[in-house]
Amino acid sequence: MKNFALIGAAGYIAPRHMKAIKETGNHLAVAYDINDSVGIIDSISPNSEFFTEFEQFSNYCHGLKRLPDQKIDIVSICSPNYLHYSHIAAGLRLGADVICEKPLVPTEAILDELIAVEKETGHKAYNILQLRHHDAILKLKEQIAA
Repeated sequence: MKNFALIGAAGYIAPRHMKAIKETGNHLAVAYDINDSVGIIDSISPNSEFFTEFEQFSNYCHGLKRLPDQKIDIVSICSPNYLHYSHIAAGLRLGADVICEKPLVPTEAILDELIAVEKETGHKAYNILQLRHHDAILKLKEQIAA
């Protein structure tokens, strides 16, 4: 079982990430969003911590690093695109691998910065393309093929 942190818990895609974490037998340990109207967390992962201030979220996650069985293994990024780099870098610096939907970062220069943070931390950022499995996308693909 892996321990997850989720950044951007009030976002459109976040509930899908939360459900996937649970359905794969993993644990959502902590979530963060500036908006505190995120009732979905309690229905999916009632024992998760939740923060509306990034500094508190970060401090909590850093505290978990001292507890080997509770440290964050993976950070899932569901925040707006313009925040991806800073949230990915923060996750890597927590000592976790990171998953983030496209776009990972907006420019090649920022991608180079991200690669440097990966090298510094020894952890990886993974780009996922979940929407390719979305029903609407699959139907559109069928229509185009026909």
